Amino acid sequence: MAKDNLNDLQAFVAVARERSFTRAAAQLGLSRSALSHAMLALEARLGVRLLARTTRSVSTTEAGARLLDAVAPRLDEIEQELGSLSALRDKPAGMVRITAHDHAISTVLWPRLLPLLAAYPDVQVEFSVDYAFTDIAAHRFDAGVRLGDRVDKDMVAVRIAPDLRMAVAAAPGYLAGRTPPRTPHDLTAHRCINLRLPTQGGLYAWDFEKQGQAVHVRVGGQATFNNTFLMLQAALDGLGFTFVPLDILQPHLDAGRLVPVLDDWWPTFPGYHLYYANRRQIAPALSLVVEALRWRAAR
Repeated sequence: MAKDNLNDLQAFVAVARERSFTRAAAQLGLSRSALSHAMLALEARLGVRLLARTTRSVSTTEAGARLLDAVAPRLDEIEQELGSLSALRDKPAGMVRITAHDHAISTVLWPRLLPLLAAYPDVQVEFSVDYAFTDIAAHRFDAGVRLGDRVDKDMVAVRIAPDLRMAVAAAPGYLAGRTPPRTPHDLTAHRCINLRLPTQGGLYAWDFEKQGQAVHVRVGGQATFNNTFLMLQAALDGLGFTFVPLDILQPHLDAGRLVPVLDDWWPTFPGYHLYYANRRQIAPALSLVVEALRWRAAR
């Protein structure tokens, strides 16, 4: 097959997976117009329409879906095999793409991987901030991070952090003249800082637990984010209560910048796990990342 044809197939897979010419072009390092012309040329050569285009989205036609199912796994296998050849080098090399949310990257991944990057200059790591449980194969990530070890059967989960405790707090200025909540449901009478989840597009219901009793509370307020650290900053700025991991809240509690409430209701979740495809052989760079992140309980 001509090299241009292979490049066009790789570009088609990117567009079909991303459902967007703009995102696919950014991933491939092409202009949107060049990518669009390449897809039109591919469709002309094959004599079938592969992509259904609208002003807002791109989807595959029946022929496009069939081509995607046939070609994408083979291109992934080729890329995986090429990556595994780096095992023959004297030093591990290659790119490892990881999807995780901001708290996991800031508190676990980056501190652990920084020494690895210094020791292995030919290893590269790309982080993508996302709160969803991303299909890493479909989006061409090498690994993802989520709370707990419940993953698809074709994935491997490796614990990379201890259990995570969530906490609720607000600034003293916000609490001045207000009655602090005594139960989770009392939060509905207060301003709270919300988190919007990408998977359903809805707002996260705050989870609480006490003596085996689980409570879910939908709160309201003036500010909504999809970033943990901005939620924390909004609380410091007096916008109301925030619900974030205790480890990033603790310094502000110790300094008196925030006041804790409902601490007997704060829930604990299973710690972060790194998940990746269950293959017979993984790329050396990914293997290094897994071992650097693997959590080992203190003895």
